[in-house]
Amino acid sequence: MTTVVSQEAQAVHEAACIIDLHADTPKLISRGYDLRRRHRTPWPVRRWLGHVDLPRLQEGGVAAQFFGMWTFPKPERGCNAEVHRQLDALTRAISAGEGIALCSTAEEIRRCRARGMVAALCGIEGGQALEAGGYASEAATLEQLKKFAERKVRYLGLLHFSRNALGAPAMGWGMDPAQGLTPLGCAVVDACRELGMLVDLAHINRRGFFDAVSRRPGPLLVSHTGVAGVHRHWRNIDDEQIRAVADSGGVVGVIFAPRYLGRGGVEGVVDHLMHIIRVAGEDAVALGSDWDGFVQPPQGLADPSELPHLTEALLRRRLSAQTIHKLLGGNVLRMLDEVGPLRLRPLSCDGTAAT
Repeated sequence: MTTVVSQEAQAVHEAACIIDLHADTPKLISRGYDLRRRHRTPWPVRRWLGHVDLPRLQEGGVAAQFFGMWTFPKPERGCNAEVHRQLDALTRAISAGEGIALCSTAEEIRRCRARGMVAALCGIEGGQALEAGGYASEAATLEQLKKFAERKVRYLGLLHFSRNALGAPAMGWGMDPAQGLTPLGCAVVDACRELGMLVDLAHINRRGFFDAVSRRPGPLLVSHTGVAGVHRHWRNIDDEQIRAVADSGGVVGVIFAPRYLGRGGVEGVVDHLMHIIRVAGEDAVALGSDWDGFVQPPQGLADPSELPHLTEALLRRRLSAQTIHKLLGGNVLRMLDEVGPLRLRPLSCDGTAAT
């Protein structure tokens, strides 16, 4: 059944600066996927991949898309080079013509939107990209982090689906509820603070999550997640974690994946967005689709072109236009304004800026 988008919802949607915190498209781009061409990926592949391209981002009114660089973590050697390959591919795709630009700040997003362009921002999913496991020194690890900052990587996800030299995942290879951040993980979090790089706490286990919170690295990010207060699942964060992110000035991006939401359709996404608002207020909530991330999106949010359906559903829940604008992207802009531009300075081995 096709959702009818009202004129009111369309007006609210068009006035918003819409930002999605996580799509895994760069690995596809590095293997020949044309970001600039509208795709109709064959079923059943389109259930899992082929969700994002520039025409559909534009059709859905997206102002900024964060692209996540992910790697198969075992063996860890090669992960760093793979992330740079994905960054290279994304950069080539962006520079191939008009309509999209590589950005890293809120002001750059605003300028792109004023020009009718999509802003592309970069994040990394999994600290294995630093290749610190078992053989790299702390200094070498922090140097790799700085190189990513030089390439405008705006956030670092500490964990993905496997243990690495920084800590342990919520689920996957090497999971261990008793394992917090390692000393190197603490140093990386501290270095992110000095570089102005956001720390993404998606996928990390609960103890590591609060170890990162205790380092006070600035506004914290959970780029794509569900919430346990709506649907209990190992992938989802609880109310205490939501409040910790809100208290830092950060945001929680809700994933578009029914298996983590507990129900299908647009309403499943809205349930999780509304819970975050109830627990931590309207400044803590954002979108984190996980399109192209081997997850099947809900009906009605299969790709960015369908985002007006979400705005319609939010209005039906009696949210104000102001709250909807915050949720759709305003909160991410505020967070980026707070952290400011990336700070490309030398780092000492303890993660602090060298003098």
